[in-house]
Amino acid sequence: MGKFFRLAIFLCLTPVVFLLLFVSISYLSYLKVFQDPYHVHLSQSQTVAYAALPSAQDIIEQEVIMQDARVEMIKQFFAKYKSPLEPYAKEVVNYADDFGLDFRLIPSIAMQESNLCLKAPVDSNNCWGFGIYGGKVRMFKDYKEGIYEVTKTLATNYKKNGLETPEQIMTRYTPGSNGSWARGVTHFMNQLQ
Repeated sequence: MGKFFRLAIFLCLTPVVFLLLFVSISYLSYLKVFQDPYHVHLSQSQTVAYAALPSAQDIIEQEVIMQDARVEMIKQFFAKYKSPLEPYAKEVVNYADDFGLDFRLIPSIAMQESNLCLKAPVDSNNCWGFGIYGGKVRMFKDYKEGIYEVTKTLATNYKKNGLETPEQIMTRYTPGSNGSWARGVTHFMNQLQ
């Protein structure tokens, strides 16, 4: 009876063991052929000393994406407040880059001065309160010219003289302000981060 029992176990378990062995070998062959992405297979000829470093192409693509993100961020800011400046988001970023200014400064000043052109003097295309005092209003032929002129002036007449932050710019841009102008501009710049 003991021999019969051992023979029955042998005959039952042998096919199971062979089946498991076949499945295991098949799976290992599959991994070798298809390179399972969850396992790293290194041969002796592969080196990884610099594998984590991005290629130059990746860096350029990241810079382009970041630049595009700034334009999109400005565009969304303008759209949120239903500003007529929305089509000029790219110019805001490009002119800021050309003149070395923070790209958030021009939209933030426009928001502080005119609610992004919604409360600007009629037909002035001047959303920045630029050259507006007493009864005088500085006019621009279009928003693009306004963006360019204000950006250029902030770079050449303000930044060049060490006036870069809203607090510093305020001393010349709106000298009579009690600090609320700079706090407002800073608030809107922070929204654009």
